[in-house]
Amino acid sequence: MLSKQRKLIKTALLLLALTPLALMIEAAIGQALGPDPAEALADQTGEWALRLLCACLAITPLRIITGKVEWLRYRRMLGLLAFFYACLHLAVYWVFILRLQWADFFYEFAQRPYIAAGMAALLLLVPLAITSTKKWQRKLGRQWPRLHRLVYLATVLALTHVWWQTRSDYTEALTYTLILLALGIIRFRRKRWFK
Repeated sequence: MLSKQRKLIKTALLLLALTPLALMIEAAIGQALGPDPAEALADQTGEWALRLLCACLAITPLRIITGKVEWLRYRRMLGLLAFFYACLHLAVYWVFILRLQWADFFYEFAQRPYIAAGMAALLLLVPLAITSTKKWQRKLGRQWPRLHRLVYLATVLALTHVWWQTRSDYTEALTYTLILLALGIIRFRRKRWFK
């Protein structure tokens, strides 16, 4: 019974997480993405990558606050979904904005440090996605948790990516920063605040 409930929750989470993508596709087909569709898609896929990364990092604080380990069963899915949207973000940028031009990519990479930060964040997520299975967890043993701590550095780089490209309205960047700070405080101060 519990196994069925978990499957239902995972299915619901998956459908919920893929809904933004379906809406983006619908908006693209209906030409409702505004004057710069490529930029809109890049922004939205990037936002959802960061939102899902925040959701993934919220799992341990939720376990600490509620005392229920059940939350941990959904962390891997959320992490993989965050990686999926981050890959989509790069794909949209590479295909629709740079039009598959390597020269433009290297120029942008050199001229805009926020792109370097975003790429570094994505590259750090690659080994985490690859080693997210139970098989890899057993294979790596004690090294597995150490490797997966790279998610914190990836998150800081993703946040840096957001801050550096912000030109005027800092509300979004500040919101993500405050959310991640709150999650970090709960995680690292748990011994003092939670019994």
